[in-house]
Amino acid sequence: MRRIAIFALLGLALVACSPSSDEIQGSWQLQAGTFDGDPIPTVPTHPITVTLDGDQIFGTAACNGYGGTYQIDNGVFQITGVAVTEMACMPVEAMESERAFLEALLNVDGAEVAEGKLVMTGPRTEMVFSELEPVSTAELTGTVWVLDGLIQGDTVSSVSGERATLEFFTDGSLIGSTGCRTLVGSYQTSGAEVSFTSFSANGDCPAELVEQDSRVISSLEGGFRVEIENNRMTTWVAGGEGLIYRADS
Repeated sequence: MRRIAIFALLGLALVACSPSSDEIQGSWQLQAGTFDGDPIPTVPTHPITVTLDGDQIFGTAACNGYGGTYQIDNGVFQITGVAVTEMACMPVEAMESERAFLEALLNVDGAEVAEGKLVMTGPRTEMVFSELEPVSTAELTGTVWVLDGLIQGDTVSSVSGERATLEFFTDGSLIGSTGCRTLVGSYQTSGAEVSFTSFSANGDCPAELVEQDSRVISSLEGGFRVEIENNRMTTWVAGGEGLIYRADS
């Protein structure tokens, strides 16, 4: 009865069939779910996401990043080798949201797309995800992005030092600055997620810019979710941390 209740609430008509790896590929954000019949709590500033790319599954679990592999064997969706970072987050509700989601995720044995939603189910799990708008490479590249603010929860801090930038190129390379150190790397996109295949920061920072440098690096190096609207680019990572950039005019 619980499964009927949640799918009726979301207006989904679920038809039993073998999951297809191709149809579930992409980036998704948790819309609603239950584990052991209890709702998985969500915190607006700490979204839960999942990206399926090839045989990789990864995303943000309200606070920490996670990743692993999956396979579909005889119609059964199996997740293995899940690793999770170990950062503590505030508010406490974000940690509870993460705990419930990860327990539910490890119980999943079915995944399919129904009416544009990714539906994950298991003996004790029901989760429905909405698709994240994919980042457009054309929007991401060809622009010098200038750092305007540092996001931490509901707070946006100002930027100091030299001009901090990011510049993505169509060949998959990236250059930039934290305001005191130079950034160099190579990147790839999957849905709304940007991840790095290589990433380094070179140079030294004066004492007054060490904290800003650290926050920029931590908001980028592990990969991030990106939103581009007009001349603004916002990057998000687990824990409600992110960066606000403006297009150089």
